[in-house]
Amino acid sequence: MNYEIRIEAFEGPFDLLLHLIRVNEVDIYDIPIAKITAQYLDYLRAMEAMDLEIASSFVAMAATLLAIKARMLLPKPVVEVEGEESGDARDELVKDLLEYMQFKDAAQTLDAIHKRQEQLFCRPNEEELYLNLFSADNPLDGKTLDDLMQAFSVVLQKVKGREEVLDIPFEQITTMDKIKEIYQLLCQKSKGFSFSSIFDNCNSKIEMIFTFLALLELARQCVLKIKQNKSYGEIYIYAADLDKYQIQ
Repeated sequence: MNYEIRIEAFEGPFDLLLHLIRVNEVDIYDIPIAKITAQYLDYLRAMEAMDLEIASSFVAMAATLLAIKARMLLPKPVVEVEGEESGDARDELVKDLLEYMQFKDAAQTLDAIHKRQEQLFCRPNEEELYLNLFSADNPLDGKTLDDLMQAFSVVLQKVKGREEVLDIPFEQITTMDKIKEIYQLLCQKSKGFSFSSIFDNCNSKIEMIFTFLALLELARQCVLKIKQNKSYGEIYIYAADLDKYQIQ
């Protein structure tokens, strides 16, 4: 297959090798070493024909490629231990290429950051202007934790004079009161009512707790029955046997 070689500026032999791998669209883990070596040598010959100076690193890479090609042509030794495989002659080259790619990507990222920072211009720090805005004396100089505690105690004394004492009335609610309410509700609504509606008129958390306890007591005595038409749906309460329960 014929291919055209264009002389480009490469930073080193690994840069040229990556270029050939990308141009040929081959897997870096399965490099066709014979094909890549031939193209690499052709590139060096083209550089010589144009009287371009070839760095020693490019020649060293060419020797490495030829050595790998030669090792791959040799018959593989028989593996005595079952389950072990002889190493691929390209493994070390692939490892070096991957490491080079990581450093190259990092270098490109740093270069992009550098170019972006070149477009930013910071305002000079006018230190004298800022210093004139503040007093030279430190108002907290010489102050200790005890001084801070004393200042806080003075503030507490001022607040004590403005404190308001609120009387919270204690709710006189019993389970029996709620049992009577639910019992009357069962007598009034023969078609039943929703579980959540029982708590609509509750004014506190305590009242809701007593209401729930009363509901459990009536259910335990089979005075009411509970039904849910579907999972996670609304729960409905129906009267079961009101005659068997005597309100005391």
